Amino acid sequence: MLVDSHCHLDFEALYQDLDGVIARAKSNGVKTLLTIGTKLSQAVPVIEIARAHENIFCTVGIHPHEAEREQALAQADRLIALAQDSNVVGIGESGLDFYYNEAPREKQIDAFRTHILAAKETGLPLVVHTRDADDETAEILKSECRDGRLRGVIHCFTSSSAFADIALDLGFSISFSGIVTFKNAGDLRDIARRVPDNRLLVETDSPYLAPVPMRGKSNEPSYVAHTAALLADIRTVDRALLAQQTTDNFFALFNRAVRPQ
Repeated sequence: MLVDSHCHLDFEALYQDLDGVIARAKSNGVKTLLTIGTKLSQAVPVIEIARAHENIFCTVGIHPHEAEREQALAQADRLIALAQDSNVVGIGESGLDFYYNEAPREKQIDAFRTHILAAKETGLPLVVHTRDADDETAEILKSECRDGRLRGVIHCFTSSSAFADIALDLGFSISFSGIVTFKNAGDLRDIARRVPDNRLLVETDSPYLAPVPMRGKSNEPSYVAHTAALLADIRTVDRALLAQQTTDNFFALFNRAVRPQ
């Protein structure tokens, strides 16, 4: 069994064939999906997807690209209220993206801290997005982890080895997407080899970032099997063991999610 720990089932590329997407995931051994919130203005439709389908859970949050457009909604109380739904198992994705800079940096930082507060208050894990912002993300996480109330995952990890060490030292998990299968991702594979067994997650970030050998296609949760297979091979472990480890890690971190029978 595998878990896709980060996908976007509300995005049109997946939503228009949602039943097929879910069926193909199950037939590929991907039994649990976590669909990620990127806009609080669209939180209810995301939650409704999780409500309507067994073994699908969700998060609520504002992607850093949306930090300015959704700044009026970026309130910890609003996140906390939405998180009362039992299908909501995490806060985010939130964080800093200084590659595209689609929102002013100060608004991204403000929204990130708001999500951190909500994660602490709810006890739910934080799903962190960081791109070209390692130093700033590390500084915020270090300051916010001092009270021991924050836990979470660095999703779609593409950062440096030094940042991986910081995240691991702070107790965070690290999730790898199809990027780790790309030909030019040798440095990322080196990091993936040394993440502790109990901190490793796999994801698609679908409909983006389809892994080899599916590159060029719209990504979907069933393709997480390709990423998991690559990780097992480079970590020199049996693929079934890698699947068990990453599944166990998911349910340990997102401990409100119910494991399939």
